[in-house]
Amino acid sequence: MTDATGGTNATSGPGARGVPGAAPGPAGAEPGRAGAEPGRAGAEPGRAGAEPGRAGAEPGRAGAEPGRAGAAPGPAGAGGSGAEDAAAARRVRVVLVDDHRMFRTGVQAEIGETARTGVEVVGEAADVDQAVTVITATRPEVVLLDVHLPGGGGVEVLRRSASLMADQDRPVRFLALSVSDAAEDVIGVIRGGARGYVTKTITGTDLVDAIFRVSEGDAVFSPRLAGFVLDAFASTDAPPVDEDLDRLTQREREVLRLIARGYAYKEIAKQLFISVKTVESHVSAVLRKLQLSNRHELTRWATARRLV
Repeated sequence: MTDATGGTNATSGPGARGVPGAAPGPAGAEPGRAGAEPGRAGAEPGRAGAEPGRAGAEPGRAGAEPGRAGAAPGPAGAGGSGAEDAAAARRVRVVLVDDHRMFRTGVQAEIGETARTGVEVVGEAADVDQAVTVITATRPEVVLLDVHLPGGGGVEVLRRSASLMADQDRPVRFLALSVSDAAEDVIGVIRGGARGYVTKTITGTDLVDAIFRVSEGDAVFSPRLAGFVLDAFASTDAPPVDEDLDRLTQREREVLRLIARGYAYKEIAKQLFISVKTVESHVSAVLRKLQLSNRHELTRWATARRLV
């Protein structure tokens, strides 16, 4: 049975459809109701003149999208974690220059997780020509530069990148990262324009810190190496340029110094990650350039110039 308002009996039971002697539903209305849709009086189901579950508004809000009050989801309309925001705020683009692929891979794994460290590795190079090409193309804030490279060494990369270092708007800064802790290597790259020099024993955390400091214009050195630089630039009786020494490449100087210290060819090869035959080739080149006859003369020559 139904009452005048389409009450509860109108929506259930067999008698809800087809009253005898009349069209389905009262007074020309749709079946199963009395002048209105089921469960309401002149309104859609479950509301009084409004959409379900609200009064003139969408569910769960007053004039706003679900789950918020006039703002985008998340805190104050912002996304991302605080750590990611901090990393993005202090991001530095870096190029790795080293002739050992495994070492570059290791450094990349240690510092290249940008969301965590803020360091973005944008390029790599294994020799002087590659380094100059990649640095010019990517214009990083910092270059991690090995001292000993095929094609002339880190000093040659610095020489060919002089205009990039001098750029007032977007200067490229260099941080030497080398296995060598020899005074002439340190002083050579600093005179060439590098902003710092650290050895490959540095930790990943300290290296990231050094990269950011150099990007901001600071000078960074491993503790013992800073003394070499201070002595070299504070000395009033600095020796003149040695033309004989300048004829040698960085790698030849390294081999010369180890020869003068009494290392055997196999030991030098292991120390520098090169073959014994390559060591022999370097020694022959040094002897020829310096017009010396044997390793004993090399030792005396290096000792006289305080290279040992």
